Amino acid sequence: MKLWIGSCKSSTFVETFHNMRVLLINTSERIGGAAVAASRLMESLKNNGIKAKLLVRNKQTEQISVVALRQSWRMVWKFVWERITIWQANRFKKNNLFAVDIANTGTDITALPEFQQADVIHLHWINQGMLSLKNMDKILSSGKPVVWTMHDMWPCTGICHHARQCTRYQEECHHCPFIYGGGGKKDLSQRTFLKKRKLYEGRRITFVACSHWLEELARKSALFKGQSVTSIPNPINTNLFKPRNRREARDKCRLPQDIKLILFGSVKITDKRKGIDYLIESCELLAEAHPELKEELGVVVFGNNSQQLANRLPFKVYPLDFVSNERQLVDIYNAVDIFVTPSLEENLPNTIMEAMSCGIPCVGFNVGGIPEMIDHLHNGYVAQYKSPEDFANGIYWILTEPEYATLSEQACRKAVTNYSESTVAKKYIDVYNKVTGRNA
Repeated sequence: MKLWIGSCKSSTFVETFHNMRVLLINTSERIGGAAVAASRLMESLKNNGIKAKLLVRNKQTEQISVVALRQSWRMVWKFVWERITIWQANRFKKNNLFAVDIANTGTDITALPEFQQADVIHLHWINQGMLSLKNMDKILSSGKPVVWTMHDMWPCTGICHHARQCTRYQEECHHCPFIYGGGGKKDLSQRTFLKKRKLYEGRRITFVACSHWLEELARKSALFKGQSVTSIPNPINTNLFKPRNRREARDKCRLPQDIKLILFGSVKITDKRKGIDYLIESCELLAEAHPELKEELGVVVFGNNSQQLANRLPFKVYPLDFVSNERQLVDIYNAVDIFVTPSLEENLPNTIMEAMSCGIPCVGFNVGGIPEMIDHLHNGYVAQYKSPEDFANGIYWILTEPEYATLSEQACRKAVTNYSESTVAKKYIDVYNKVTGRNA
């Protein structure tokens, strides 16, 4: 058990969280950015003296401190029923079917021994049939302190995960742009918004945003009046994700040694929100302006459907499947020269954090928490939102920057300073001590 005894004023500080039990809750253990972040936080907390467990609906590993809900046909039906309700409200159109959630189904977890034993209940991404609003009401009624890490906007809106240009959540959701035809005055978004308002009223929930960008948006929500909102980034194991020998990494990944490589990765490459169209256009502009790059540059793509990019880029494409093994990910990052993320909606991307931790400069759009991570022209390039021209400029700038080694060093330093496990764990332990009254 690791404790910060060396930096403590007295042993009293250690006792404030000694034997504290925290139950983290997320729909999945490893699939999706929130799942990866929650799993990493659990390990960070365990390495810093907290007895942490992660409760999930879908378990992907044999990790003993990850507990899965009992699987049954009812679990599947709960997920389907929520989609049917949304589909019906959407006039039986598939538009935005997975861009919204209403939490009308879920599982009561309050009788589980893991819940009963916990000192703090720490919610993460709990949608798609994991917890319903009624389930959350029982959790809040238990009297146990609740911390809720926001991986997107859903906790502070009616039904959407990213409000985009809509600001109705700042007063009261209605006429939802995510409902076909624009919804109405008393549409599904408003009905869910009112249920959430009733759920939150008089309850003390500590909301944690993963970025300052999301924190600012959350503070404007009418749902969060009187609630505590703070910002803590996701953690990463900087002892694992760190700079390594590029030549050896390329050998392991079977990638060429004699050209420069761009990396793009996502769970599902064809997801429009990940900006695939902007990447294609940027690469076309790059090849047109600098034809010599057609022979000197390659694009490594990892994720589901990565093969679909093979004939859509003007550069040689090296497709890889979706990678969940972290040691394999470290090799991939260390094999490339630059990581690009043309994503149109982001909070605090794990991929940028992973790349920077490995000393790989990144290019991303000026959206969400990305400009908090990439310091423009210092450790990477922040491109104008939805500008393929500026995105291409960013790629070329990094590839031709004489001080590339300095860019790489600054990227790694930023990750170690801000996102290391011990740094993030300490911030969360401070929150746990506050909500449980164990302040030093």
